[in-house]
Amino acid sequence: MSLEKLLKNTTPYEAAANWLRDFEKAAASGDTKVARSLFLNDSHWRDLLAFTWHLDTVNGGDSIEALLANKLPELRPHNFAIAEGRTPPAIVVRAGVDVLEAIFSFETTVGPCSGVLRLKPDDDGKLRAWIVLTSLDQISGHEERINDHRPTGKEFSGGFGSENWLDVRTKQRAYEDHEPTVLVIGASQSGLGIAACLGRLGLDTLMIDRHERVGDAWRKRYHNLVLHNEVHVCHMPYMPCPPNWPTYIPKDLLANWFESYADAMELNIWTGTEIVSATHDEARGEWTVVLNRGGKERIVKPKHVVMATGVSSIPIRPKFPGLEDFKGTVMHSGDYQNGHPWKGKKALVFGTGNSGHDVAHDLHNSGADVTLVQRDTTLIVSLKEAQRIYTVYQGGETPLEDCDLIATAAPYPYLVKNYKIVAAKNAEEDKELLDGLKARGMKLDNGPPDNTGYQMKYLRRGGGYYFNVGCSELIIDGSIELQHWENIDQIGEDGANMKDGSVKEADLIVTATGYKNQQEVVRLFMGDDVADRIGVVWGFGDDGEQRNMWRRTPQPGLWFVGGGLPHVRIFSKYLAMQIKAVEEGIISNDVPSPAGELGRAIDADKQLENA
Repeated sequence: MSLEKLLKNTTPYEAAANWLRDFEKAAASGDTKVARSLFLNDSHWRDLLAFTWHLDTVNGGDSIEALLANKLPELRPHNFAIAEGRTPPAIVVRAGVDVLEAIFSFETTVGPCSGVLRLKPDDDGKLRAWIVLTSLDQISGHEERINDHRPTGKEFSGGFGSENWLDVRTKQRAYEDHEPTVLVIGASQSGLGIAACLGRLGLDTLMIDRHERVGDAWRKRYHNLVLHNEVHVCHMPYMPCPPNWPTYIPKDLLANWFESYADAMELNIWTGTEIVSATHDEARGEWTVVLNRGGKERIVKPKHVVMATGVSSIPIRPKFPGLEDFKGTVMHSGDYQNGHPWKGKKALVFGTGNSGHDVAHDLHNSGADVTLVQRDTTLIVSLKEAQRIYTVYQGGETPLEDCDLIATAAPYPYLVKNYKIVAAKNAEEDKELLDGLKARGMKLDNGPPDNTGYQMKYLRRGGGYYFNVGCSELIIDGSIELQHWENIDQIGEDGANMKDGSVKEADLIVTATGYKNQQEVVRLFMGDDVADRIGVVWGFGDDGEQRNMWRRTPQPGLWFVGGGLPHVRIFSKYLAMQIKAVEEGIISNDVPSPAGELGRAIDADKQLENA
């Protein structure tokens, strides 16, 4: 039975409210069997701290029942209701399925929570839950210091002769008489976002960054870099982008905004500072971190270290056969600035992801003779089509807070199904472009092994795709030559020695070959034991969540943040609340997400077969 027919005698609001009422009644009585009957067999519950204190996903009605049996007595969830003042319940299409979607609110013994409910008819024609998201909004008694809980400022009203705001801030930033509770390594978007959220929870947080100015991680990138996501998904926590900003944000505008953000959010930052080493004292529950601050050693002893170095920390510098014999210039794409010095010269760019294409595009427009070398299949999507996954954000009709909650209600199996649909539509709309690239020899994919598109490729491996902003057309018309790695014998003095005996001459070789996993960053500064203990960072684990990201890790006191601006805005508050809960003794500091507990674990690859 269709949803429209099923709801012909009731409204979406009433139907969603009835489900919530039935669920609360079952939860209050502890009747997990009745609660289980409200879920489809193929149902998914993603929890962001509200029930599990983890970023965790429960798959299947029986596993959901086990979760409830374990957590209901402790959390006593109550006051379930359609969230007033938020996007009202409605019939929408999610992952190709008609569902009744509602944003709801509730409370637990920990604090106020929000959630998303997606209902669809079962075989018997009864509405049951297919997707549920639950999200902890605040820890009662430890609310964010914003709005009604903002500081009064009375401490700066002592009259003439007393310390003013600037005096206090200068002392806070110096850390001469106290230690930070949290040390954040990296002051780009991820570091700024988590530091802002930690600060709003009253956690003393110091950030360090090796660059001279906040924003330099973007400011120093290649000259014509512009963000590929539209501005309405790029807001930071607490401070949205100004309404006059262009749809696609230039890197220098973003860099300057980050500098302003750090000032406005009262963040403590030491620029020109690098980590040298870090060791953890498990008995004391603290780190000893050796820093190089402007050539001078400084030691800090935080309880928590947050790695905010992102996916662009340690460049992968490949050892191509013969590269050491090349007489020209070799640089990684992370060091590339602009193509003007290479006007009239020849360049080889290895790598066909975003960076490789953008560098080749810039070199060509600067007057260089460019050859792009493809080493692996690449996903190409037009810039317009790349925005399709963010349709919930477009139009401005749905408040940002609601968009973020709806977008986060995406358990792994749902994510796979949805991205397959989006990727297929992208390929259909971009067919002419893709056919032109194939005719020139470009080897394409649509997100192996399951055709889930660029976003899943990003979440799994951090790259391997290109948002076309004009380079594809230059390849199609032959303005930029395309070569394949398998046609190259080795690098020689004058360029690439081809297997057919010819030489592809070059004055410049750019390796757009990506960056090492954050696990290797940890290995460099914290040693093999810690690196091996945490394992790989990023990509999906067996629980369907990203490995070690925004959550407790196997190494107590070590946390990871990263991703694009939407990830930073959405997930920073959840990590900040976990660290606050550890500091307040609400949760322990040494328990990673319990994959496998209560039947929650899934094998991500096997889920692909059934999604």
